[in-house]
Amino acid sequence: MSCPLGAAFADPVDETLVIDDKEMITRTKAPEGHPFDEVLSGWLFREAETRATQADSFANPGMLSVERGEEIWNTVDGTAGKSCASCHDDASVSMKDIGARYPKWDAAANKPLNIELQIDKCRTENMGAEAYKFDAEDQKSLTTYIKYQSLGTPVSVDLTQGEMQSWWDKGKDLYYTRMGQLNLSCSNCHENSMGKFIRADHLSQGQVNGFPTYRFNTAGMVSLHNRFRGCIRDTRAEMPKAFSDELMALEVYVTWRGLGLSVETPAVRQ
Repeated sequence: MSCPLGAAFADPVDETLVIDDKEMITRTKAPEGHPFDEVLSGWLFREAETRATQADSFANPGMLSVERGEEIWNTVDGTAGKSCASCHDDASVSMKDIGARYPKWDAAANKPLNIELQIDKCRTENMGAEAYKFDAEDQKSLTTYIKYQSLGTPVSVDLTQGEMQSWWDKGKDLYYTRMGQLNLSCSNCHENSMGKFIRADHLSQGQVNGFPTYRFNTAGMVSLHNRFRGCIRDTRAEMPKAFSDELMALEVYVTWRGLGLSVETPAVRQ
């Protein structure tokens, strides 16, 4: 893809991200078969003020979602009279590093599950509670809280589980498929145009290690599938449903593209 009119180049910053005395891995060697030699966190492409906000847990607005998620974790809900803590106790122990390993293969569902779908499975099967509606604030908060327990842990996804490799293949196909009236693919922005400024936006590699993410432009938390659907909408294509097989395959593939980067949830972006 040629450089769009008015676009300019800029390198990602050469800085270290430390959160709560934990040094984050924001750049690392790419896995075999990756289109880049090095994978880079989106934090390296953000403005200084945004980077500083994420580095300071007191200033990071996403931490309000973490706090709300902790409340939900300990709140009884459903006919079984259970909370998340009833089965999993202290999340800082039971959920430590868990969020870094999703999506994971679920044999019963015969598909990969992300954190949101795993939460819904626990709610319906173990708590007697209703599944969350997509992007409900409590869904985003609980997902953020669980992912936060993996802060600093390198992202990993096990493609040897079940049929994960075939879902990775489907996700890769989708990543490189042009769509919509603008005839754009994910790769056009996050691979061909990585490092360019288009308008006021500095295009990153599109890594997902910080989701759910606090975004200044919406003044709230944004889930990964919300972002996927928003990107597809911006190409003027029909948006797939959240957690559809199409978007779950894309999540598997895009997560793999960021292997080795630290979980940064809740990341802060423009």
